[in-house]
Amino acid sequence: MSDSEIKLVDIEASQPQEHHELQLVSTSDIPSLDSTPKLSKRNSSERSLPLRSYSKWSPSEQGATLVWRDLCVYTNVGGSGRSMKRIINNSTGAIQAGTLMALMGASGSGKTTLMSTLAYRQPAGTVVQGDILINGRRIGPFMHRISGYVYQDDLFIGALTVMEHLNFMAHLRLDRRVSGEERRLIINELLERTGLLSAAHTRIGSGDDKKVLSGGERKRLAFAVELLNNPVILFCDEPTTGLDSFSAQQLVATLYELAQKGTTILCTIHQPSSQLFDNFNNVMLLADGRVAFTGSPQHALSFFANHGYYCPEAYNPADFLIGVLATDPGYEQASQRSAQHLCDQFAVSSAAKQRDMLVNLEIHMAQSGNFPFDTEVESFRSVAWYKRFHVVWLRATLTLLRDPTIQWMRFLQKIAMAFIIGICFAGTTELTQLGVQAVQGALFIMISENTYHPMYSVLNVFPQGFPLFMRETRSGLYSTAQYYVANILAMLPGMIIEPLLFVIICYWLTGLRSTFHAFGVTAICVVLVMNVATACGCFFSTAFNSVPLAMAYLVPLDYIFMITSGIFIKISSLPLAFYWTQFLSWMLYANEAMTIAQWSGVQNITCFEESADLPCFHTGQDVLDKYSFNEDNLYRNILAIMGLYLGFHLMAYYCLWRRAHKI
Repeated sequence: MSDSEIKLVDIEASQPQEHHELQLVSTSDIPSLDSTPKLSKRNSSERSLPLRSYSKWSPSEQGATLVWRDLCVYTNVGGSGRSMKRIINNSTGAIQAGTLMALMGASGSGKTTLMSTLAYRQPAGTVVQGDILINGRRIGPFMHRISGYVYQDDLFIGALTVMEHLNFMAHLRLDRRVSGEERRLIINELLERTGLLSAAHTRIGSGDDKKVLSGGERKRLAFAVELLNNPVILFCDEPTTGLDSFSAQQLVATLYELAQKGTTILCTIHQPSSQLFDNFNNVMLLADGRVAFTGSPQHALSFFANHGYYCPEAYNPADFLIGVLATDPGYEQASQRSAQHLCDQFAVSSAAKQRDMLVNLEIHMAQSGNFPFDTEVESFRSVAWYKRFHVVWLRATLTLLRDPTIQWMRFLQKIAMAFIIGICFAGTTELTQLGVQAVQGALFIMISENTYHPMYSVLNVFPQGFPLFMRETRSGLYSTAQYYVANILAMLPGMIIEPLLFVIICYWLTGLRSTFHAFGVTAICVVLVMNVATACGCFFSTAFNSVPLAMAYLVPLDYIFMITSGIFIKISSLPLAFYWTQFLSWMLYANEAMTIAQWSGVQNITCFEESADLPCFHTGQDVLDKYSFNEDNLYRNILAIMGLYLGFHLMAYYCLWRRAHKI
């Protein structure tokens, strides 16, 4: 962009908060992320902050002070809920507004658990004891509105472009009173600030695309999403993982800029370089869920040196500190004792006493004061439920349209199968004894072709999207019902068009009964068969954790549906113990309805030779009697298929809801 182009920046800090305005300046005055030099604490204050308030509906500009006292976190062991393991052990800490704090420790020390608990994003079933307050208010679901959380693993829908993803997230995250023009300005500013402007129309990630986002670009996109609502506190889980040293330096520099202008930032980080380590205002070191140190990086080295652990010259201080607290293989007990000794020494140090004074002061003010932060939190107005539903549905629809393996290839495959089946049965469906067998065979093939492939093709739909679904529902972006119904409605047009194309081609090529009633009943039944089979697949997709496990239970059920379809065995001859299975078989309902449409009222079936061993069918009623079909059951069968369709979807939704609330 040229110097003559303009961008939005925040108002001066001297203006009152209740009168936020937008000031236009040249983009030449706003450096982008790609041009960020290596940041030091001496020149950071000269940098301009990206992404401040665009709207009076943004979260609080007063900053956020987060404190916690005597925090213990327990998680289930084995998922049974009967055995609990303590991950965080009596942790106390504080992060003041405008602070960039690194949460460090060896693997298994509890870093991610502590940060997710402070962010009110702990997994279901986690037991939390202790006090956690932000600006004098106990944390709660509102944390999803005023905070951002950047996960270690980046989950996106690869079929979407960067611009589309940000647009969808803006509709779900921002206050409903933010105008469309303001929303576009926010997105454009985010794209420029994160260096993604040139990749705005690039798909996030799909193996079929020639150009997709790199790992660094995906990480920057994750940050852009979390900065949409201008959070007062930002949590980052291993933000530099997978980035090269230069990209990691740029990222930490951007975080430091945000902190300098008032954003509170807590991030877990694994083995940062010496230069990155020095950019943090404070570090918190954990060992087996206990706090081993809290303070500046320089004071951390002094504290460890005072207790006999000296960092060698030209050695990465972050690696040294983590190494002291890590468990040495073969010397587990000795390593744990030394780490616990450091935790005990810090608990009685002057730094710990100063921290406790700050924490106690905040808690005392919370108990006696009146914080304006409460009013600002409650003023947020989330997006209406129907708009959330529309966004989720539109995203699911775009995903289906852009993935050829989901929709377009299925159309081509279905058309090809219709021609193959129609040509094979062409000229055989006459009103003769051999024609009866051909008609019934054609009907069964039409039913089975629209049962098995659709049912198995959706088994991976919900397991594949479950991680992203869990992350977004926990953030309060939408509900389980909105997600499930939106995905089903996105698939519905294909579930109608695909079987209709199949019936139109196959029906007339096979030469079945040429009446509008017979064709209409057949088309309705085939469309319902595909939809109920898809609903059954969705049920097994949500009921089990993996596709192989779902198939292991689904295959035996398929045999039951096929056996009770009415073509392999006379329904009236089913054993009493298995007689009930017919009522779950949509293949039976569809076969009976389609058979009635083909043979009802037929009186002239040709019979060349008749004997006691080989009786002939003279009328259509003879054919119906052969399969124990009743002409009066036509509309009952159609209603039964609809009932199974709704039943499978209700069970699928319940399983998805149950899994979402258990994990």
